[in-house]
Amino acid sequence: MSDEMISQEEIDALLNGGGAAGGDAPAAEAPSEADASSVDDVGVTEMERDALGEIGNISMGGAATTLSVLLGRKVSITTPTVSISNLRQLKERYPIPFLVVEVGYSIGIEGNNVLCIQAKDAAIIADLMMGNDGTNPDEELSEIHMSAVSEAMNQMMGSVATSLSSMFNKKVDITPPVVTLVDLGTEEVVSKLLDKADPIVQASFRMEVDGLIDSEIMQLLPLDVAKDMVNALMNQQPDVDNEEAAVEAAQAAPPPASAPASEAPAAAAAASANYGYGAPPMQPHVASNVPVQSAQFTPLSTVPVQVNDANIGLILDVPLQVNVELGRTKKSIKDILDLTKGSIVELDKLAGEPVDIMVNGKYLAKGEVVVIDENFGVRITEIVSPLERAARLQ
Repeated sequence: MSDEMISQEEIDALLNGGGAAGGDAPAAEAPSEADASSVDDVGVTEMERDALGEIGNISMGGAATTLSVLLGRKVSITTPTVSISNLRQLKERYPIPFLVVEVGYSIGIEGNNVLCIQAKDAAIIADLMMGNDGTNPDEELSEIHMSAVSEAMNQMMGSVATSLSSMFNKKVDITPPVVTLVDLGTEEVVSKLLDKADPIVQASFRMEVDGLIDSEIMQLLPLDVAKDMVNALMNQQPDVDNEEAAVEAAQAAPPPASAPASEAPAAAAAASANYGYGAPPMQPHVASNVPVQSAQFTPLSTVPVQVNDANIGLILDVPLQVNVELGRTKKSIKDILDLTKGSIVELDKLAGEPVDIMVNGKYLAKGEVVVIDENFGVRITEIVSPLERAARLQ
């Protein structure tokens, strides 16, 4: 059969359908298909892929909630599609700038992973973090924008670590994420954390942010880290510290009254063997024929207690901090960064309105500002009632 009679779709079907057939095709004609056939035999089962998808689904669900709180917008991240890939395929499929978040695990998991977000989506996140509406973000990410996105990623990956701790029944902690801007189409290496990891596990998520972002984000895991996560999920062990504490408590506890003293070690051993493995706990010994009586309490007196006013003299020399609050306001991070010498900050108080007098941070009185010998002072005009103070606390 001649080459002209075989379409490209038929060639792709032949390459994907048989492992041996894929090896006959010249590498120069179809490099990506040849790579795909070579990474199919890395030993990742369908069950392991499903487990990785569930891990990504739960952990990124917590990250979406965290990002939603930070941005003040609804954020949704869908269930991932898990596949086996390599760095060369990533460069071919995604020749665009990405914000690469490198995260290393310090406790609970050995290894690291990388989260990739398209640069245009990161710019929108940065714009929202700076207090804007995200509709007209800067095309280039400045140092301030990178810092804002880095904080968002730090909070997100912290939520991921918390979710992993719950799933694996052990403490999982991460190192501070390192955020860099990488063009996958030109960079030789996606990340230093993955430069020796090939093939890799790619979990692709769809992320939506309240009509502003509808895009794909990727989580890249070295194969050994992905398998460790699956093993941690499938083969959870009881907490060692709790188990040792239970064994010590069982050994220190006295034997039941119905058991001879010689049987105490056996009872303690049975308690320690049963802990954490689904066996029913030891039944406590219930004593019978023990005399009991009702508790007796002295009735409360309704007569007010007399207070000795002389005792207040013991604290009269205790210093208190008195502050006068002229007014307050709220500003976004962007507005704060724009402040310069000569900027005017508008407060929530009107001109001539009484100022608040605070004692140790507690609202006590109202007053008016006066000038005494070139110094500012405050004339107290009203001592606020307890009801007003309580309302201010709320």
